[in-house]
Formats: sequence, structure tokens, C-alpha cells
Amino acid sequence: MATINVTRSSMPDFAEYCEEIRELWDSRWLTNMGVKHKTLEAELQKLLGCDYLTLFTNGHLALENVIEAFDLHGEIITTPFTFASTTHAIVRCGCKPVFCDIDPTTFTMDPAKLEALITDKTVAILPVHVYGNLCDVDAIDAVAKRHGLPVIYDAAHAFAVERDGVSAGAFGDAAMFSFHATKVFNTIEGGAVCVRSAEMLQRLCDLKNFGIHGPESTPYVGGNAKMNEFCAAMGLCNLRHLDAEIEKRRLVAERYDARLAGVPGLQINRIPENVRFNYAYYPVVFDGFQYTRDEVYARLAEQDIYARKYFYPLTNAFECYRGKPGFDPKDTPVAAHIADRVLTLPMYADLPLEKVDQICGIILK
Repeated sequence: MATINVTRSSMPDFAEYCEEIRELWDSRWLTNMGVKHKTLEAELQKLLGCDYLTLFTNGHLALENVIEAFDLHGEIITTPFTFASTTHAIVRCGCKPVFCDIDPTTFTMDPAKLEALITDKTVAILPVHVYGNLCDVDAIDAVAKRHGLPVIYDAAHAFAVERDGVSAGAFGDAAMFSFHATKVFNTIEGGAVCVRSAEMLQRLCDLKNFGIHGPESTPYVGGNAKMNEFCAAMGLCNLRHLDAEIEKRRLVAERYDARLAGVPGLQINRIPENVRFNYAYYPVVFDGFQYTRDEVYARLAEQDIYARKYFYPLTNAFECYRGKPGFDPKDTPVAAHIADRVLTLPMYADLPLEKVDQICGIILK
């Protein structure tokens, strides 16, 4: 039996990619904001409906750079139900994460619990769109405006997601996207930040290029987080097939829904009618099911089917933060409850529907 992994990278036809990179052998311009980089930036800015956009070598450095660009020093309210990158970026930038619990249905930051966490040390709010589910952006925005706080969205899971025709890239003061190989849209490795002003765009461009603003001007202490031309070329190819890839994912998700919806003890994702979804992940919460999440995980693995406990553990339970003030999963009981029970099942465009049936059969047997 062939191994089924939790995800599989989408790639264009080999010949298409070779044709896309052919001109690089003539120009020898391999990095440093070349033609491919600029073209992809322009295409993504249109697709994501944001005012300004710049590319990065990966989503994590994009997030670190945007925190630095906002010149944040203090507490940033975020969620522990996320990938390690979100919390690590806050800490690595010298700020302190303050953890807000999540909504048990969308798995995103619960705005009803947000305001109580704001103090005179709070400098920003960093919510996370999870599995393609958008945060309650209106409620979060209202709280942020009352307290004069910027909102930076970790939108790593929300590429191409729209609510009422408005892209995830248009919410908040900034939004970070990841284009890692496992994402709905990938540039092999990569990321981007959407912002609202030309001034913030310029600062991000400077920061990702060693702080250099011009040949004789270096106003910031920056790093190197530029996307290279080969990654940008992969992005241009994958962008042509994005709609078809998402449609294939939709068919996979609907097959899962047909087999798992209504089964006692299983909570599956519900997509609002006004949302254009990307089907990035297929999470299932095993809560009162005849088998625990860990038992299902093990049974699947016995058949060379590798689901993922995503997100487990919570970032406020990581051993690297153990014993530090504010890092206690007991403070976010809903997130802890979901983290102990959630499993993301294999989900990718090329996953055969008969394999979906096989996976569901193992779970339900």
C-alpha cells in the first residue's frame, strides 16, 4: 500500500516550470527583486486585494519583519492554537505573547475574551486565521480601534479565502501569508505581507534587504529575507493553476463531509455561505467518539496513512517556554480541549476519492 501523507505539494508540469525559468539563464539575475519577483508581487497584490504587498523568503521571516516594521515593544495578544512560528516570531522580536483563548467552532481567537487581556503594556493584536477559517475580523477590529492598537493577521492558512468578496489580505493593518511547500499555493518556500501604506511597504522592503534603502543609505538594522527568482517562478506557475487546485481540494473535502458529517462524536469544519474557502486542511475533532484522537491517529498510521495532530501541543505548552510567566495551557482551556482532540486528515488536490473512502472507513470501522 502506498503511503498517504497529510499533504502533498502542488507543482506545475515540469516543462512549464522549465520554460518559466529559461530566461534566468540569459539574465543571470537569480535574486534581489528581479523580473519574476516583481511580476509575482503584482499578480498577488491583485489577487489578494491589498493596497501594498511585498514578498519574503518564507512566512516566518515575513512575520518577524512586520513586527519589527511596526516598531513593537511590549505585549502582543495572540493565540496558542497556531504553528510554532507565530509565538516564536513575537518572542524573537523581543515582545511578550499574551494568549487569548479560541472559539470552539472556528478555532480562531475569541474576541469576547480579547478586551480583558489588554493592559497599558499591550502594543498589538496578532490573531490567526486557522485552517482557512477567518477570524471574527469585525469584532477584533472594533476592540483594536477602541484601544488604538494595530492588528497584524497571521494569514498563513488563508490564502485566496474571501468573505463577502473581500480577501483575507485586506483585513487588519497587515496580513502575513505563507507560501511554504505544504500550502494551497506555494513558491517552494516563501511568504508575503500585505500592508496599508507606501511608507510601511518601503520599511519592509528595507528591512528584508539588510536595512539598505539605497546605494548609500542604510537607515535600519535589517536582515536578508528576499525571495529568489526560482521561487517566484514556481509561484507564477502555481498561480495559473490555483483555481483548479482549490476545486480539486473542494471535491476531497466534500467526500470527507459525505462520510463523516453527522457521525456522533465527530466535529467537522463548517464553512459560512458568504466565504470563498480554500480547503487548506480537513480538521476533525474527536470529542465523545468511540475512539480517542490518538487511537485514530495510530490506527491510520498502521495503514501508512499519516494524519497530523495540528495544532498539538499548544504553543503555550512548548518546553522551550516551560515555567515562564504567561505560558500555561490552563489559561486557554478551550484551545487545550481542542488541541487534545483535533486531527487534520490527509488533504491535497491529487488525493484520490477512493483513498478518502479508505481513510473514512478506517475511522468508522
